[in-house]
Amino acid sequence: MRILVTGAAGFLGSHLCDRLLESGHEVIGVDNFFTGSKRNLKHILRDDNFEMIRHDITLPLYVECDVILNFACPASPVHYQRNPVETLKTNVHGAINMLGLAKRTGARILQASTSEVYGDPEVHPQPENYRGQVNTLGPRACYDEGKRAAETLFMDYNRQYHVDVRIVRIFNTYGPRMAIDDGRVVSNFIVSALRNEPITIYGDGTQTRSFCYVDDLIEAILRMLWQEKTLGPVNIGTNFEMTMTELAQLVLKLTNSKSDLVFRNLPEDDPKQRRPDLTLAKEILDWTPTTDPAVGLVKTIEYFKSVV
Repeated sequence: MRILVTGAAGFLGSHLCDRLLESGHEVIGVDNFFTGSKRNLKHILRDDNFEMIRHDITLPLYVECDVILNFACPASPVHYQRNPVETLKTNVHGAINMLGLAKRTGARILQASTSEVYGDPEVHPQPENYRGQVNTLGPRACYDEGKRAAETLFMDYNRQYHVDVRIVRIFNTYGPRMAIDDGRVVSNFIVSALRNEPITIYGDGTQTRSFCYVDDLIEAILRMLWQEKTLGPVNIGTNFEMTMTELAQLVLKLTNSKSDLVFRNLPEDDPKQRRPDLTLAKEILDWTPTTDPAVGLVKTIEYFKSVV
């Protein structure tokens, strides 16, 4: 098939391109390089089945394709808060443009939504039918509400125009090709540890996240793309949950770092707990994550050693 991947130069988008090319598909990568990196794609730029287009999806795009994977959007607080208006436009205008393309070409389209649609949850773990607790006026709303609006657009295009849609809600993910400056906790901790600089923990260290290794996540996304049982949304992540202090201590151990732990105030609207209910993913996709956190972190640390 001819598959369009928006956000192709990003962390997840580049891994998706790899897997799709390995499966024999033709891939069109689209990115405006606002946060994506050409470094993530340099190994496939000469592949005859790969074509790269520099384009901002807030503007219409006219290509022919069979499938669209919409992954274009800054995904870390540091990046999406740097230009919140552009982030919201990417989520809303970008979704409209990609859905319009899917409508015209008859393509199936998958939306990369996020656990951020649950906000700072009052239900733990978070099932897909939980409607969330999101601050519509806060500094994270450009991303949280943008992704929620995109989900609405996907379902409305399906109901009104019969566009063939799929929606996944992605929880915290880590692995090689994370941006060194994205402000996410895994990359922050690893970079600080490798530099023997203080590791900053926001809050008292007891807030939790669950971390899914990128290879597991990509497998789930592709299973969701090709299955016929549901449009979604379906949570994708891991049940393995740890506190920020536990993560920092594990990173220190794996890097043999001399870094100290430093605690700072928790940012506004930062969730205290985040872990997916993976019941649907197991039932519909026959999928559960398999990578041990220590194994995934070692691979991620090796990548950061090459770029720090």
